[in-house]
Amino acid sequence: MEAYANALLIAIPAFLVLMLTELIYGYATGKQTYVFMDTISSLSSGLTNILKDTLGLVVILISYPWLSQQLAITHIQANFWLYLVAFVCLDFASYWSHRLNHKINFFWNQHIIHHSSEEFNMACALRQSISNILGYGALFMIPAAVLGIPQEVIAILAPLHLFGQFWYHTQHIGKLGWLEYIIVTPSQHRVHHAINPIYIDKNLSAIFCVWDRMFGTFQEELDEEPPVYGVLKPVQSWNPLWINFQHLWALTRDAWHTKQWSDKLRIWWMPTGWRPEDVKQSHPRTVITDVTKQQKYAPPYKRSHAYWALFHFCATMGLLLLMLYHFGSLSSLHATAIGVALFVAIFGYTSIMDQYKWSVGFEWLRISVTFFALQWATVTLIPIIYWAWTGYLLISLTALASGFGRERMLMQTEY
Repeated sequence: MEAYANALLIAIPAFLVLMLTELIYGYATGKQTYVFMDTISSLSSGLTNILKDTLGLVVILISYPWLSQQLAITHIQANFWLYLVAFVCLDFASYWSHRLNHKINFFWNQHIIHHSSEEFNMACALRQSISNILGYGALFMIPAAVLGIPQEVIAILAPLHLFGQFWYHTQHIGKLGWLEYIIVTPSQHRVHHAINPIYIDKNLSAIFCVWDRMFGTFQEELDEEPPVYGVLKPVQSWNPLWINFQHLWALTRDAWHTKQWSDKLRIWWMPTGWRPEDVKQSHPRTVITDVTKQQKYAPPYKRSHAYWALFHFCATMGLLLLMLYHFGSLSSLHATAIGVALFVAIFGYTSIMDQYKWSVGFEWLRISVTFFALQWATVTLIPIIYWAWTGYLLISLTALASGFGRERMLMQTEY
């Protein structure tokens, strides 16, 4: 995990530079694709995913090393071809894992966060799941295991494969000619994120678009059909933790309310979006049927609430980077405690962004409890981390005490 933390110290600034470049280009051309609160939500989701991966919050059901030991029938020599074959195997596994997420109710829960934004830009690429806590991905790596590709090679290539999917989340790059037949391009991925009927569940590949063309899930972006982004059952929230588990909660409620025992069991494994007929009637949910009439989630807010959200995002990102920098020196207890505190902080400030009535009270409680817990850990915690957290919490308490929580959340300006 320490190596992963070090890689993130390079990747995070690189991602931010690319997003800033896209943002500036959007302003310069008059084609801005960023919306303030949506962007903060996307970036905050990225923080939660980094925390989850750094802390290793996953239960491995089947591991790749074990699978390789059982199935390997040959071993490729350590050269260029080994890495190329391994990368192709990773991409093949990614396609089928992605397809499963789109097709089955239960697995859609761990992917909905990535599609939840009603905008399309590089920031929404960071909307990655924290609900995928069951490690079964090795099952899709059977071809690599049969070829005896070492775990060390997979460990090197997996982050590169993931980071290589960032750049094509943009509306500013058109079709790329002959490359459209080889790699996944921005045009193809705009189709993937769209909820237009013709685009649903299309273009599932990660790097090489050949899988979509081979297995019948390819769809070209059409000039006469501009993509409309989001999900058919809008999440109506900026809170990434709620978005991550919203679909699972809906499935649980439907399973509870339906009268048929067969429906209680099969709802989890039915195609994405399927609901028992009786709960459709008794507990209807809003579903977009006409994408041309989509109403984006945009609750009004004051300038002070934008400042509040921006401050907390910048502070939590800074504290996360500090944690990653010192990760090798932190005890597992301290790393876990800091991770939990950051998760709760992100939940708190994004709940204020959503304007829940209880959100300001939650922030008072969250900041106070974290402050007292910090004093308890002061003797053993790395000093720079202690003082950074102390400063963050004191500024937050000062903002709350100044009357921030008593303001009515009415929009005074647009972002």
